[in-house]
Formats: sequence, C-alpha cells, structure tokens
Amino acid sequence: MNKIGFIGAGNLADSIIKGLTQRTTDYQIYLCDLLKEKADALARQYNVQSRVFAEVVRDADILLLTVKPKDIKGLLQELAGYSLLGKLVIAVAAGIGLNMYEEALPGIGIVRVMPNTSCAVLHSVSGLVRGKYVTEDQAAAAERIFSAVGKVLWVEDSKINAVTAVSGSGPAYFYLLTELMAEAGAKLGLSREEANFLARETLVGAGKMLAEITKTPQELREAVTSPNGTTYAALKIFEQEDLERIVFQAMQACLKRAEEMEREYKDE
Repeated sequence: MNKIGFIGAGNLADSIIKGLTQRTTDYQIYLCDLLKEKADALARQYNVQSRVFAEVVRDADILLLTVKPKDIKGLLQELAGYSLLGKLVIAVAAGIGLNMYEEALPGIGIVRVMPNTSCAVLHSVSGLVRGKYVTEDQAAAAERIFSAVGKVLWVEDSKINAVTAVSGSGPAYFYLLTELMAEAGAKLGLSREEANFLARETLVGAGKMLAEITKTPQELREAVTSPNGTTYAALKIFEQEDLERIVFQAMQACLKRAEEMEREYKDE
C-alpha cells in the first residue's frame, strides 16, 4: 500500500507530505483540493502529483482526508458514491468520531488519527484509532505513514479527544509560552530580537532535554531549581497563580470543544 491520496491541500497535508518526502521516497503521493491551484502549488513544491478528485480516489490505496471538519460530511457523501473496497481511509479531522466515518462508509477500513503540525519537522506525535474493518496490513500501513513523521500511539476512540487536548493542540501551548516569555524578556530590558532568540532557543533546548535525558519532567525541573534561588522565585509565582488549574482548564476546554464538534456533526 504505497499509493497515498490526500484530499485537501491545506496546512496539515503540507506538513505530512513534507515529512514523508523528507523521510522516504517509497510512496507515490497524489493530492487534490477544491482549489486546484492550491493542490498544484503543493504538488510542485514537493514533486508529487496533483490530480482531480476522481483520479485520486480511484488510484490511491490509502486516502487521507485532510479537509477541515466542517467539510467532512459533504466529502463522505461524495466518497460513498465510489468503490472503496480494499482501500484504507485515514481521517484526521478533529471532533468527528470513528463511528461517524464507519456509518458513512460501511465496511471500509477507517483509521482515525490526531497528529500535530510537527509532522513538518518529523517530530509529530500522533494518536491513532483503529476501526473495526481495518486489516493488519492496513493498520501497519497507517502506522508506517505517521511513524515517518514522528511517533505514534494507538488508543481507543473514547480517548482521542484527550489526545487532541494534549498533543493535537499542544504545540500551540508551547508557542504561546514562547511568545509570553519573549514579551516578558522585552519588558525586563532585553531587545525584542534578544528576547525572541533566548525564549525560542530555551524551549528548543528544554525539548531536547526531555527527548534525550532519561529523567521525568519533574526531575528535570527540580534539577534546575535551587532552594530559594532565581528559578524557585519564578516557579513560586506560577504556583501562587495556580498555573496547574489554568493549564487543566485550557485543556479541558479543548476536549469539550472536540466533544461539542462531534455532537454538532451528528445533529447536522
């Protein structure tokens, strides 16, 4: 199963295709979009093929549905008119349950995936949910695709909204923290260029520590926090302002919105 068809040529498709083409040349990649010029531009960028919708559906062994959630219902109705027997459909839209896809495309193997945009630098972490009609070969194919752009974790569909809250939306939390650290640095007397450089590189270095050092985040934090020192003073403010509560509430809001989107989809 080495022929992959992307339906939708937006940012997520861009990230996954970029990661796949950097990692391997084993795949034939087709893509289409309602805006043909958008698909054409992405195809030129990565030396893949832009095709019309019917050709992508016909020729691909694996269909990645990389359209916005609001467009999924119409797309599934259109796909239901094609023979998809033996094909794997990979769905990456947030807030649409696996059962919705399986009802729309009965008997077809569906893998629901929650990746993140770090696919573009081969460091995504993707939650995968296996549908009841997915074969062993299809499951292995889905895992190979997302392993090419990062790490994978198979979960039950009931957990995928929590995956969205942690890792799907997670990069934005780190980007926001970087922005806020840079803003604070500028207020403390650094130039904006200096503050942006220091904040960005600090987050990059901390990420590498988490990836390469076999210590827990708590152990790493404690190692840099001297009693009554400068880091201690900063962390004390986070504690006083109840950062733990803020982070939980933010991620809970993300999960609830994903659940709302599932209900909205069912009610359409």
